[in-house]
Amino acid sequence: MHSSIQEQLQVFRESQKNRGRLLINCPDQPGIVAAVSKFLFQHDANIIESSQYSTNPEGGTFFIRIEFECPGLRSKEEELKSQFKEIAETFSMEWKLAFVYELKKTAIFVSKELHCLRELLWEWQSGDLLTDIALIVSNHEEAREIAESLHIPFFYLPASKENREEVEERQLQLLKEFDIDLIILARYMQILTPAFVGAHPFKIINIHHSFLPSFVGARPYDRAHQRGVKIIGATSHYVTNDLDEGPIIEQDIKRVDHRDHIDDLKKSGRSIERSVLARAVKWHLEDRIIVHENKTIVF
Repeated sequence: MHSSIQEQLQVFRESQKNRGRLLINCPDQPGIVAAVSKFLFQHDANIIESSQYSTNPEGGTFFIRIEFECPGLRSKEEELKSQFKEIAETFSMEWKLAFVYELKKTAIFVSKELHCLRELLWEWQSGDLLTDIALIVSNHEEAREIAESLHIPFFYLPASKENREEVEERQLQLLKEFDIDLIILARYMQILTPAFVGAHPFKIINIHHSFLPSFVGARPYDRAHQRGVKIIGATSHYVTNDLDEGPIIEQDIKRVDHRDHIDDLKKSGRSIERSVLARAVKWHLEDRIIVHENKTIVF
């Protein structure tokens, strides 16, 4: 990693050493917010941001994201986790306590098209995507130069139907070796096996060059042009074993008309893909997403 980026990330870690995030979902009932707020108050934590949502106040599911500041947070990590379990059990919570200074380690998978990779790296260099990009993996050589220019380890692993399991075994080894928290498919044009996806549930983010659920699979712009669509778009979603049907994180669109040829659609689409993927990744890194069934709650 480039030294200037290392320094930037270290400054962020130090400035956020007392910042934590708490994500909760549980059956909706009275007293949830009061219990959580009291718990944080008892540990000298000050709530900085709080967002909540209920599918139905009567028998629905309740979701909340709280960001807080707590003096001496690093020394209180285990205490907070241990003592919060009692509240979680009382309200049947699924919960996650994240510490902001613990930057998530990411791996970017890419094929030949580099526009999404370039956008992520630009956001990263600019300090708008706060993560430790640990490695870039590709089944082509096109991304090597940009990876090496930023001193990011680059791994060329040509994949095909014939050697997919062997390649994925090596990829999984790398992800374990680098202790990866998030995998970003920045136009990685290979279908992942169930074993790979199962090893990283809701930790793989893909960008699909279509406004799902329309035009699932390959060559969406060609099929969109044939249908004479009036809007094109892009969708970022978590990867599941149902092709292009994982929980959607972010989408965007642009109007087009009969004057636009396939190349025009692709050019506009690439612009949308870049921004949609960057936003989805940023929200994941900031612990703003709770997956519920096959949907996402994004705070």
